[in-house]
Amino acid sequence: MKALVLEKAHEITLRDVELPLHVGPRDVKIRMHTVGVCGSDVHYYQHGGIGPYVVDAPMILGHEASGVVAEVGAEVTHLKPGDRVCMEPGIPDMDSRAVREGFYNLDPAVRFWATPPIHGCLTPYVVHPAAFTFRLPDNVSFGEGAIVEPLAIGLQAAKKAALKPGDVAVVIGAGTIGAMTALAALAGGAARVILADLVPEKLALFAHNPAVTTVDVRSTSLADTVQALTDGWGANVVFEASGSARAFDNVFDLLCPGGCLVLVGIPAAKVAFDIVAIQAKEARIESVFRYANIFPRALALIASGQVDVKPFISRTFAFEDGIAAFEEAAAGRVTDVKIQIEFPAAEAA
Repeated sequence: MKALVLEKAHEITLRDVELPLHVGPRDVKIRMHTVGVCGSDVHYYQHGGIGPYVVDAPMILGHEASGVVAEVGAEVTHLKPGDRVCMEPGIPDMDSRAVREGFYNLDPAVRFWATPPIHGCLTPYVVHPAAFTFRLPDNVSFGEGAIVEPLAIGLQAAKKAALKPGDVAVVIGAGTIGAMTALAALAGGAARVILADLVPEKLALFAHNPAVTTVDVRSTSLADTVQALTDGWGANVVFEASGSARAFDNVFDLLCPGGCLVLVGIPAAKVAFDIVAIQAKEARIESVFRYANIFPRALALIASGQVDVKPFISRTFAFEDGIAAFEEAAAGRVTDVKIQIEFPAAEAA
């Protein structure tokens, strides 16, 4: 099979690879249809690593995925060949303490697609555990199925925030994760989301949502906007989804007393916290690392129409043009939120 392979930083090839495709009794074989290009994929492409995760051998990219079941293992009963599915890309050790404690996403032994040394899914077929494979509702497209993964991060953030109906939430950063977090905050009960970014084209995707106030921080003070919209009280929750160290400057000024800061974005370096500012408001700090038990909820929200992810799918490239897709994603066009790669029927036959 051909695969989109990151050979090393700045070098991607589309070439033949040999992968094990044995279907175990609790596995499914999936014919790939759509794969999203994630910011982490682009980071590996540009830098060859993220923190301790270093690409020191060729690695197949991709982890935001949907496809069609081609074969099921002998013990699989909830899926059948022909089912349209999306796949949760992180597989824990089911015997680990993290699984027993209920947060399998934090299992140190988790095997996550396209995280060194684990290959991703930008290849025509994959074998995946059936327990982490979810049937798409009939009204959910393959493209929507492939964006469930970043939506799951937003929903994990909303869950960790413990949102209450009527809350005011601030989301800093309107890229893919920030956009999904804003949608998740609304689905979680927020009456208003104040979404801040430097790129007006990304903010414009929320222009027709009456529950979202967008703030172009190049020309407008986010703190002043929050104060004006909350009568000086502050936001109940602030989601930091940009990963920018500058976003932490005076971030606690945005919170109301007893409010919650949720760390979603990943800064490139350590950042400083104003401990006194935290204590003065008894602010709560939560953090997010992927997600756990969220995929079915994300699918249900998309299928119900409560969450519409379609406007955030910017462009789709054919699998044979996958290298160009990564070059475009790395270029960082302001009009792009999510780029996806689609497998043609000839590749998936």
